Amino acid sequence: MRKIKAEIINYSKMLNSRKLSALRSGNISARYKDGFLITPSGKKYSSLKNKDIVFVSLEGKFDKKKGIPSTEWQFHKDIYINKKEANAIVHAHSTNATAISTHKRGIPSFHYMVAMAGGHDIKCAKYATYGTKALSKNILSALNGRKACLIANHGQIAFEENLSKAFELAEEVENISLQYITSLKLGKPKILSLKEMKKVLSKSQNYKRG
Repeated sequence: MRKIKAEIINYSKMLNSRKLSALRSGNISARYKDGFLITPSGKKYSSLKNKDIVFVSLEGKFDKKKGIPSTEWQFHKDIYINKKEANAIVHAHSTNATAISTHKRGIPSFHYMVAMAGGHDIKCAKYATYGTKALSKNILSALNGRKACLIANHGQIAFEENLSKAFELAEEVENISLQYITSLKLGKPKILSLKEMKKVLSKSQNYKRG
């Protein structure tokens, strides 16, 4: 457990240093036994200690005496329940992904790297108040067949088989978001066909990231 907590803290601090989220915004978790370990509510990542990371069961139970989990623990729980391949989750309020999400729009296949999120596009989950069951339901819908999505007027979320890959995917989504915004400044970008994206998705399944 200590090793996983240390890893969560390390990547939480990277949310700040890589400019994916400022101060205490966003959250990170990792599957652990019959639940998951998650960053606490309201603490700056720069001050996190192992004792601050909170365990939440898949029934949504936690010991308040040992800390209060992020207010977003609900969608982490539901992703772990519904996505058996998910072992780590990174939620960020990254600038460009958030900017796109405020227009309640996803990211189409303007670039083949969109496939890194698992589908031919990146969906945007409908808006709901943070920390609610409604938001969790909307996120699960946007993650259908995908490992990442935007969240309307909120940010982005990515999951993977481990924290390293989940964090890298969140960085990919932010970079793709910046590229998409830049392409829109030049006009309407040309969109790759569904046929081409299916080819890319097939190739990406065998793509190994070093």
